[in-house]
Amino acid sequence: MKIVILGLSITSSWGNGHATTYRGLVRELVARGQDVLFLERDVPWYAANRDLPNPPYGCTKLYSSLDELKDGFTQTVREADFVMVGSYVPEGVAVGEWVTTTAQGITTFYDIDTPVTLAKLERGDTEYLSLALIPRYHLYLSFTGGPTLQRIEQQYDSPMARVLYCSVDPALYYPQECHQTWNLGYMGTYSDDRQPTLERLLLEPARHWKEGHFVVAGPQYPSTIDWSPNVERIEHLPPAEHCSFYNAQQFTLNITRADMVRSGYSPSVRLFEAAACAIPIISDYWDGLDTIFEIGKEILVADSSADILRYLREIPEQERRAIGDRARVRVLAEHTAAHRAAELEQYALTAMAMRQ
Repeated sequence: MKIVILGLSITSSWGNGHATTYRGLVRELVARGQDVLFLERDVPWYAANRDLPNPPYGCTKLYSSLDELKDGFTQTVREADFVMVGSYVPEGVAVGEWVTTTAQGITTFYDIDTPVTLAKLERGDTEYLSLALIPRYHLYLSFTGGPTLQRIEQQYDSPMARVLYCSVDPALYYPQECHQTWNLGYMGTYSDDRQPTLERLLLEPARHWKEGHFVVAGPQYPSTIDWSPNVERIEHLPPAEHCSFYNAQQFTLNITRADMVRSGYSPSVRLFEAAACAIPIISDYWDGLDTIFEIGKEILVADSSADILRYLREIPEQERRAIGDRARVRVLAEHTAAHRAAELEQYALTAMAMRQ
């Protein structure tokens, strides 16, 4: 297939998790023989923080405006077998209207932020997707599974909604023998709705356990946060350093956005990355978590500071390692980028058959 993807960014992972998802997906699609073109809006904040300026798989092109996009790629989009527009693409509604009008092949919306997107639509916020645009896409691919897929079809009139979870690259994320610097770590960009959970599940335990070592990596945290002296701060970690970051932790913390907790069935890419490194994960709970990992055996769930401290101080080392190993086996069997590329191909074929 000739595939065109218009995504938020593949060249820069600064402040977004889209880049790692697109990198794995494009690489595996190309490995399976597909012809992939990735189109990215050239914006200053990504231009200044490009950790993969020239992806070595497929073809990546930058465009500076909607007019430049149309001038340079209308023929390409028209002739493609499969055209996909991602969430948070700048001027996403205008881009989607152009794609669904121009493309002769299958058109797809890839929602890497499904619960956030649907919450925006409920508020009348059409930053990158509108109610009128959803039925025009032949396929709606969602980072969220479960009942949300039925809602997208029934409430928003999508002809076909399917789950395409995030994934991990086992060549980049794997166990390493290294010194474990931190008892518990967390990686994620600051967000207002995640901060109370971070406070409860990491900052509060750090204050209670002065001997413990903690770390929070990610940008945009306000200066007003009261960081305990035993909490190390890392402003930004490029993907190339993620693996060693996970491996330097005894446990890693997963915190889920509020909209995603409400929707359920919304695993973060951080879950799969940490699990591929065989580092045991402590997560907040959401519906569908048990369809991704077996709770208690492949992942731990915490609701309070007391839960966290009990895990950190009481789980024997042999069991700690076993939890991480079991999670790694699960991820390698179900959640790699190669799995997602194969799923995407199957969805494309199904959409083509439905259209005919």
